[in-house]
Amino acid sequence: MHLERVTGKNVWKLVALEVREDQKNFVASNTESIIEAYTTISAGGYAFPFGIYDGDTPVGFLMIGYDVDEDWSDPPEIARKNYSIWRLMIDRKYQGRGYGREAMKLALDYIRTYPCGRAECCYLSYEPDNLCAKKLYASFGFRENGEMDGDEVVAVLSL
Repeated sequence: MHLERVTGKNVWKLVALEVREDQKNFVASNTESIIEAYTTISAGGYAFPFGIYDGDTPVGFLMIGYDVDEDWSDPPEIARKNYSIWRLMIDRKYQGRGYGREAMKLALDYIRTYPCGRAECCYLSYEPDNLCAKKLYASFGFRENGEMDGDEVVAVLSL
């Protein structure tokens, strides 16, 4: 497995990926995520959208962020000068095969290259009733810190 940056050559295949119907309230569509990446970058922020690939086959989408930008109102305190796993989704056809776990490893490996400079933590957020995501993230050492990002629980990993 590997990550590929979103480009004009792969964007349409990536926006076609979808989670199961019962998961759609847990994660934004890839189209929305790519738009958010572009607007974040336009506002002077940092967003790194990637396709998750098994060989030549796109199986998911991942987006990493760093710090806050001028358009983000009321970010969690942990967001300042830290990395985030902003989005992680595996297409419904490829779920249950270990791709989410491997994608988390790839995401953390990328973050630990510190593309925007050193940071103390990586954080992420998830819907409180998304127990599958909570279990996956906890298995990597993410711990809830008591903050919320909107309606989502924030969990933090020390880098």
